[in-house]
Amino acid sequence: MDWALLIAGAGVAGWIDAVIGGGGLVLIPLLLAVMPGLAPAAALATNKVAAVAGTASAAVTLVRKVKPPRAELLRMAPVAALCSGAGALAAALMDAAVMRPLIIALMLAVGVFVAFKPNFGTTQSLGLRGGWRTWAALVAVAAIAFYDGIFGPGTGMFLIMAFTAIFSQNFLRSAAMAKVVNTCTNLGALVVFIAGGHVWWSLAVVLAAANVVGAQLGARTVIGGGAKLIRFALLAVVVVMSCYLAFIQWG
Repeated sequence: MDWALLIAGAGVAGWIDAVIGGGGLVLIPLLLAVMPGLAPAAALATNKVAAVAGTASAAVTLVRKVKPPRAELLRMAPVAALCSGAGALAAALMDAAVMRPLIIALMLAVGVFVAFKPNFGTTQSLGLRGGWRTWAALVAVAAIAFYDGIFGPGTGMFLIMAFTAIFSQNFLRSAAMAKVVNTCTNLGALVVFIAGGHVWWSLAVVLAAANVVGAQLGARTVIGGGAKLIRFALLAVVVVMSCYLAFIQWG
């Protein structure tokens, strides 16, 4: 029953990650609840294996359909991996209790902006490239990837918002780019976890397979629903994650 619950949870987490991000908020607490003896580092590391597999799977599906600019992604990928790895190394030095209020404030700001700008991310499609936009995207990717290595919640949402604002494109194209970059941030952090010997591989492989199934369903949901679905999903994630983090901080 424990394994069945974890497999189902990994599938749901994969679907959520593919649609907007935040699947770790499902799978990590589930791992710790079902297996209370599991060390937090092992739960984080095992979740990262599943997240890498699922996010990469969703990225392939979305890139084939949406065809985001590959030159931009090739520049962002190594920056994302290196900065996420650096964030994972720095995680022990950062106090999560200090970070949570800042992240809650940022998420609420994103939610208010999207709620009062109904056309943002839903009408633009072709996007603008080059010049300052390339450098701005690299800086944004570096900062968000570092955050993903340290803390993580909302990484996919922050990437989608950054790419939509910088490149003046719709949420669907930004989601495809975000999945590729998020795969790299997950890989960077995972390398650190593997080096530390934290991954429970037999469980991780099973959860990764379930996560891929959920991610494929999620990618197809995104393609079918388009930018408007992502907008509603983004607003839902803002509310859920803000409430979750507030409960952890002050509950």
